[in-house]
Amino acid sequence: MPLELRHLRYLLAVAEHSSFTRAAEALRISQPTLSQQIRQLERAVGVQLLDRTGRAVRVTDAGAAFVPYARRTLQDLAAAERAVLDVADLSRGSLRLAMTPTFTAYLLGPLAAELHARHPAITLNVREMTQGRLESALLDDAVDLGIAFQGPHLPGIGATGLFTETLGLVVGPAHPHAGRTEPLPVAELAACPLALLSGDFATRTHIDAYFHRYRVEPPIAVEADSISALTEIVRRTGLATVLPDALTRDRSPLHPVPLGPALPERTVVLLRRESAYESAAARAFASLARHWAGA
Repeated sequence: MPLELRHLRYLLAVAEHSSFTRAAEALRISQPTLSQQIRQLERAVGVQLLDRTGRAVRVTDAGAAFVPYARRTLQDLAAAERAVLDVADLSRGSLRLAMTPTFTAYLLGPLAAELHARHPAITLNVREMTQGRLESALLDDAVDLGIAFQGPHLPGIGATGLFTETLGLVVGPAHPHAGRTEPLPVAELAACPLALLSGDFATRTHIDAYFHRYRVEPPIAVEADSISALTEIVRRTGLATVLPDALTRDRSPLHPVPLGPALPERTVVLLRRESAYESAAARAFASLARHWAGA
């Protein structure tokens, strides 16, 4: 029986889950059907690709050699399908965009609005994820573009600088420092209760490194894994936070308070897979992102 594309998808699913049962559930087919399809694939290529003797299913040496080609074949096919559907005049198309969490709070809205205003027929699919997962998703062809911070990046990831992000102390209208324009000495944060992002965020790592550098340990009253939850807490309480200054723009009830010394700036970049097919929608978004950043 000739090899078919579904055989490759089924093999990759079993290799990923190390289990016929879990792979069958993910594929929404029966386990006997999946086992039969894998046997057909092994007969077609003439070697055993999976070791079924242990508690977990593992790829054999031949399977380990075969899997990267199977994955690349499916990626290339998906890219070919998008290329066929891509229209240079942007009368239709789609864009898969990923970004790290802080950007969804202040950057996604303007960019999505600009894209829709210029190209209303383009469908935008947005995913929020950590930078490590974002770069892996680009390499796996799961997303077209990503917005994150300057490297180091994984091999095969290309980066284009967009703008420099500034972090600072952010407070609500009831906070004693609301409206302050003089830099607040970092040492005074030792008596300033904070609400901060959790340690899962790259922004929190950046903030903690700043505190460590200046040997200050502010009391952490709240940790949150959502930007919107954090800003709502700060808006309604006397707590302060450390977030991008951009969150205080556009009639926001939040107020920026400069710190002295200031937190180090970070370069925001547009990421892509270097060898990937770039659709007209991706090119259009990259262009408007650079234009927005320049403005």
